[in-house]
Amino acid sequence: MMSAARMAALFRKKKLSPVEATKAALARIAAHNGRLNAFILVDEKGALGAARRAERRYAKGEALGAVDGVPTSIKDLLLTKGWPTLRGSKALSPDQPWLEDAPAVARLREAGAVFLGKTTTPEFGWKGVTDSPLTGITRNPWNPKMTPGGSSGGAAVAAAAGMGALHLGTDGGGSIRIPAGFCGIFGFKQSWGRVPAYPPSPFQTLAHVGPMTRTVADAAMLLTVIARPDSRDVYALPHDGADYQKGLGGGIKGLRVAFAATLGHRRVEPEVAELVAKAAKGLSALGARVEEVSPDLGDYGPVFQTFWFAGAASLMSPFSPEQKRLMDPGLVATGEAGAKITLPDYFAAIKAREAMGLTMAKFHERYDLLALPTLPLPAFEAGRLTPATDGGEGWVDWTPFTYPFNLTKQPAATVPCGLTKADLPAGLQIVGRLYDDMTVLRAAAAFEAAYPWPMPQI
Repeated sequence: MMSAARMAALFRKKKLSPVEATKAALARIAAHNGRLNAFILVDEKGALGAARRAERRYAKGEALGAVDGVPTSIKDLLLTKGWPTLRGSKALSPDQPWLEDAPAVARLREAGAVFLGKTTTPEFGWKGVTDSPLTGITRNPWNPKMTPGGSSGGAAVAAAAGMGALHLGTDGGGSIRIPAGFCGIFGFKQSWGRVPAYPPSPFQTLAHVGPMTRTVADAAMLLTVIARPDSRDVYALPHDGADYQKGLGGGIKGLRVAFAATLGHRRVEPEVAELVAKAAKGLSALGARVEEVSPDLGDYGPVFQTFWFAGAASLMSPFSPEQKRLMDPGLVATGEAGAKITLPDYFAAIKAREAMGLTMAKFHERYDLLALPTLPLPAFEAGRLTPATDGGEGWVDWTPFTYPFNLTKQPAATVPCGLTKADLPAGLQIVGRLYDDMTVLRAAAAFEAAYPWPMPQI
């Protein structure tokens, strides 16, 4: 599957048809989804109909924009008109009207994107791997024995396997960056509020909607569309009209980059540590002024868990005991733990989160970017919540580098930075100061141009 940017350019020149591109994406899904389980729903008829309409627009010179006719997938946490949004759960009934698009989905539909179907997620996106009672286990295209990560695991697999060009994910604690890192694609969690969301996530201000693609330019194209305003999100940032495709080639010469080999002496597997350190040297070779230093964020795990568990409790509260028996036991247990959090505990977590935000704001007075591992390990066995060794008790124990930046609301991207000896991807995470999304994209684009990454051969 070629990049969305290349595809759109060929559409405009009438050298490629949206119908041809859509058929190619559907063929990839037909060939590989049975083994990898990236999609819960594929709408071949609807996709081809949308592609034919896009083809007619291009023939008349009336394309709706950059993503018109581009094959696109939607994570099954996001409302999509006409399709069930089951969120990986048997507790929700598909027999509903489904009359509304989430804001990002609505913007893409208005812009003519061709919707292929909905990608898999763990139940309600609650964990860092992708399996659910509804859809079973989703698998990594680099090695189907391994997990793709989560919760946007289906989207990451679809991107890596060429099942479409643009993919919408969500990220409440790393759910874009974890699977992007494990599957060797680009994933971007932009500043909180940049992309409008509706209905509000049960995880509130931790949660983002964002792009997952094979290239940085494609993510910038997608972000430009989905960042457009929607009145249903009362917390959204004012729309700044930015075109995130412009300025991607500006390079990083002179930027001040802090490289943190770890945060708070958390363990990183040696192979991953070596690949990430090499990537940091690559940033230096591109002209950035790289200094090895780490912000002191303290013991942020309990802070995140307070918000996450409380969100799970709120999520679970409307469900009956009968419905809960159909659900992932880990999600039910998380909700039960969250129900025990007291109001003073919650307010203490708010204060700790504010302190983290202040720490990072002061840190970025000196440094334009922070570079660090996306994850401390490569993908592990599919069907597990944690690695067989040194994984801790929950998914937050092996994802210590992603969720801090949900707490601080900062933009954070992951770019592939090499393969382990087992041919599993490692990721370099690039974090920017709050609201400086463009600098993160520009740095990722510079790294991609200098050190292009492969895709799995399937």
